[in-house]
Amino acid sequence: MSLLVIGSVAFDAIDTPFGSTGKIVGGAASYISLATSLLHDQVGLVAVVGEDFDFNFVETLNQRGVNTDGLQVKKGEKSFFWHGKYHLDMNSRDTITTELNVLGDFDPIIPDSQSAPHFVMLGNLSPQVQLKTIERISQKPKLVVMDTMNFWMDIALDELKEVIAKVDVLTINDEEARQLSGEYSLRKAARIIQAMGPQTLIIKKGEHGALLFGTDDQVFFCPALPLEEVFDPTGAGDTFAGGFVGYLASKGATDFESMKKAVVYGSALASFCVEKFGTERLESVTHDELNARLSQFEKMMTV
Repeated sequence: MSLLVIGSVAFDAIDTPFGSTGKIVGGAASYISLATSLLHDQVGLVAVVGEDFDFNFVETLNQRGVNTDGLQVKKGEKSFFWHGKYHLDMNSRDTITTELNVLGDFDPIIPDSQSAPHFVMLGNLSPQVQLKTIERISQKPKLVVMDTMNFWMDIALDELKEVIAKVDVLTINDEEARQLSGEYSLRKAARIIQAMGPQTLIIKKGEHGALLFGTDDQVFFCPALPLEEVFDPTGAGDTFAGGFVGYLASKGATDFESMKKAVVYGSALASFCVEKFGTERLESVTHDELNARLSQFEKMMTV
């Protein structure tokens, strides 16, 4: 079943206690597309870049079966750029530079061949762009998954709630869940957020795993894999979301039991993402490596 991914394809510069990078490929849709392409072969990408972008990465996506007909290239303009510095705990970070560039006036144009996807992944973008995407899809998808962040809660809460009301699954972290709901208890927060529209909520807790909340008080917890080294957590949440929706699209499934498995797949892929800077590790993951890591999760979760 077809899967449409929309989000940022961009440049990042990353500083961590383990090293620094210059400009490297980043952006939510970059990580999502790489993750989904490991699990599914009908992925379409809608995004925008400037003519300064690294088009070798676009070729990598094409080679992995991602349809990039919906990737706009703005001549004479620059790609979105974010520069961040992580603290020693690798959970908190400071934003040093944000340059919107082409993302400042992004108008998502969905190619006719991708206008009726069965599954949709709305990567972290402005609520206005996410809403336009939903409105431009020609028929109701089986499942719409949305990711967002506290930045939009701070500056565009009303517009954000309008989009949340139209999606099936929302993925946010624990801090964002508390901010959006006004509740500290994640169980209470989940009920409040689900009442806003999405039947399913995923609360990401970084190195402490992820919680999946469904209807009728269904709850599932997936731990994160303990890793000896974490080099760069950038994109781990996007990779998780890509693994989640990629698994569901590959199965054509939307039931809670399938979502539980999808959370494990997302967690497994996210564990690869943090092992190197940027998208480098995701670009090299093989199916054999993924299966081996899924086995590690199975052993870790079996009583």
